Amino acid sequence: MKKIEIKTDFIKLDQLLKYAAIVDSGGVSKLLIQEGFVKVNGEVCMMRGKKIHDQDEVEVIIPDEMGHPQEKFILKVFKNK
Repeated sequence: MKKIEIKTDFIKLDQLLKYAAIVDSGGVSKLLIQEGFVKVNGEVCMMRGKKIHDQDEVEVIIPDEMGHPQEKFILKVFKNK
C-alpha cells in the first residue's frame, strides 16, 4: 500500500492517479476510471472528478493490452494536519 499525502481537504480522483505517479497523463487516468479499473473504498468508481478525502483508499488495476489485470496499486490518502 502506497501512502499519499495531500495538503488540501480533498483531491479529485483523476488528479490523484497523476499525483501518485500511477499514470503519466490525464488521458490515461480518464480511460482507467471510465473502464472500471479504479475502486474507491472497495467500490468501482467511474467518476473521474470524485473527491478523495483523508483516509480514503483507492485501488487501481493497470491492464495489459488485452484488458487483463497486469499490475495493481493500492493508495491510502491522508491529510497532513
